[in-house]
Amino acid sequence: MTTFMKRISISFLCCILLLVFSCNQQDKKKFQIERSKELAIKNKVHNQLLDIEKEHGWRLLFDGETLNGWHLFNKPDSTRYSAWGVKDGTIYCNATDEIKVFGDLVTDTEFENYELQFEWQMGLRGNGGVFINVQESPEYGATYETGPEYQLLDPEHMDTNTPLKMPGCLWGLYPQKNEAKANPTGQWNTAKIVQQDGQIQFYLNGILTAEAVLSSPEWSKTVAASNFKDRSAFGKSTKGKIALQNWYFESWFRNMKIREL
Repeated sequence: MTTFMKRISISFLCCILLLVFSCNQQDKKKFQIERSKELAIKNKVHNQLLDIEKEHGWRLLFDGETLNGWHLFNKPDSTRYSAWGVKDGTIYCNATDEIKVFGDLVTDTEFENYELQFEWQMGLRGNGGVFINVQESPEYGATYETGPEYQLLDPEHMDTNTPLKMPGCLWGLYPQKNEAKANPTGQWNTAKIVQQDGQIQFYLNGILTAEAVLSSPEWSKTVAASNFKDRSAFGKSTKGKIALQNWYFESWFRNMKIREL
């Protein structure tokens, strides 16, 4: 083999080694990035507030360990035998267990002007909701008789493309203001509800999905044309309790926090 050929062979070999090394480095870097994301998710602290959040007035609605601050609608004495409990740091609704006591879970406290944030999941093809301004009284048999609903919907549910029933919308009243999708089954969604002076806003995964003014003629007209037209107290109050719906499907909630405005 000539000297020239030897030089070419050595150069070619060096190129191959350099390419292999580069690929290995890229694979290693990709693994490190993916691993870092996995560890960040795994080690993320839930159901706790940062000091800066406390300074800004945030407080937890769920401590991650108990249902303190919550009770069954119109049954303030106990949640012991209900479908609701705490599981793996979440508020969990075991709605498929028929021996459990059925009922929505409501806050002990009423809220008026506030920002509420939480994360949620529904079981496969699940359907549920979060109600605001709920009036708790024996004259009302359910939370939906008075409280507007933030719709929770698993993307595999048959209503996922029904305009007035899509996730994040004001259920039965308005379609999504901006298109938003719930994450696939088994993944967490983020939600935000803001109410101030009777104006409400719903957000799903960072997107504004609903907006209404409860004192406006438009709101009254919309309610009058809906399935709530015979509910005389529906959507009339701008202050009330927050409720989590027990609607035959498993559901999970975590990182529930609120600050009054």
